[in-house]
Amino acid sequence: MVLSSALEVSPSDPMNDRVTLQKITSVAKVLIAVSVFLMSDSTAVACNIPVFRYALERWQPDSCELILFHRGPLTENQQKMLKQLKLQQMERSGDTSSSLTLSDLASPAPAHANLWSSLRTTSDQKIMEPYLVVRMKLGKGRLVNGWHGPLSDAIEVGILDSPMRSELAKRLLSGHSVVWVVIRADTKTEPLPASQAFNVKADNALESSFSWLSTNLELPEGIGLPGSELHSEIPLLLKFSTLEISREDVKESFLINLFSELQPEATQRGEDLVVPVFGRGRALEVIPASVLTISLVKDLTVFLSGACSCQVKEQNPGFDLLMSVDWNTKLFGKGNAPPPLRSDRDRLNQKPELLTIPSGN
Repeated sequence: MVLSSALEVSPSDPMNDRVTLQKITSVAKVLIAVSVFLMSDSTAVACNIPVFRYALERWQPDSCELILFHRGPLTENQQKMLKQLKLQQMERSGDTSSSLTLSDLASPAPAHANLWSSLRTTSDQKIMEPYLVVRMKLGKGRLVNGWHGPLSDAIEVGILDSPMRSELAKRLLSGHSVVWVVIRADTKTEPLPASQAFNVKADNALESSFSWLSTNLELPEGIGLPGSELHSEIPLLLKFSTLEISREDVKESFLINLFSELQPEATQRGEDLVVPVFGRGRALEVIPASVLTISLVKDLTVFLSGACSCQVKEQNPGFDLLMSVDWNTKLFGKGNAPPPLRSDRDRLNQKPELLTIPSGN
C-alpha cells in the first residue's frame, strides 16, 4: 500500500492555486486568537465558558470533500468500497457539510481537470484509477489535499474513522478537556540521540504539567449565568490525558501521514509529535518533541481552559480532524438543535494575539 498526503494547499476554492503545506503550517508561532468582544457594543454579554467546552458545544467541524476520479462505470467491488465511505460520511454530524463527488475523467469539470493534472504532475508514483482525493480545511479558508491514493487503499488507511479517533471522541464526550495525542517516532529507524532525549523530555513535560494543572487550574467564574450557559449534560471537568499512536499501526495511517507531513523535519529526525486536541476533534497544532516544554503545555492548556471570549472559530488556530461522529446527537440528543452562536459578533474578524513558540528546527 502506498500512502500520499498533504501535498499542497490552496488559499481559496481554486484547486490549482497551491502553496507548500509546510510554508503555512509553522510551529514557530501558534496563532492563539484570544479574541475580545468589541466593547463599542454596550449590549455585549461576557462569556465565561471555557474555550474547550464552547468548542465542544458550538463549533461545528469543518467540511471536507472527497473526489473520486474514475473512467467509466465502477466495478461491483469498487462500488462496495464507495458505499463504505458514504456510510462513514453519513455518521458525521448532520450540520457538517461533507460531499463525495465522482469525477469521470472522460469529461471532468474544469476544476477537477486542473486538480487531476496537478496530481499527475507532482506524484512520484503511478496513479491507479479509481483515485480518491480528500480535501480538508486547514483553517482560514485554506484547503489541503489531506490524502490521495487508490480507492482500494482508502478504507484501510482510515480516512474518516479509526480506533484512535473513536477513543478520542469517547474521551471528549465524557468530559476530557484536552487530549494530547502523541505520535511515537518510527521504531524501525534509529533516531538521533538528541531526538531520543527530546522524546523523554516531552513525556516528562506532559506528566509534570498535568500534575501542576490538576491542583492549580480553576474553571472561570460565572459559568451558568446569562450568556455563559451550558447546553449539554456532559460533565464540565478540568481533565487532561494522553493518547499514543504507534507509527506501525496501519489503521492510523491517515493521521500519522497527515501529522508527519505537517512536521517533516522533526519526523525525519525521529522525534515524537504531540497534538493537543479539544472540542469536536480540533487539533490545535502539531508540536515536535524538541519544542514541547512544561511552560508551553501549561500556556496552551490555560488558554483552552480559560473564558472563551466567544470568538469566531475560523479566527482560531488549528484544524478539525476528520471523524465519523454525529456530535450534535451525542451532545444534545437526537432531534435536538445545538445552541446558537451568541451573536453576530461571533462572525466578526477579531485582532488575534500571537503566542510565540520557539523554533523546533
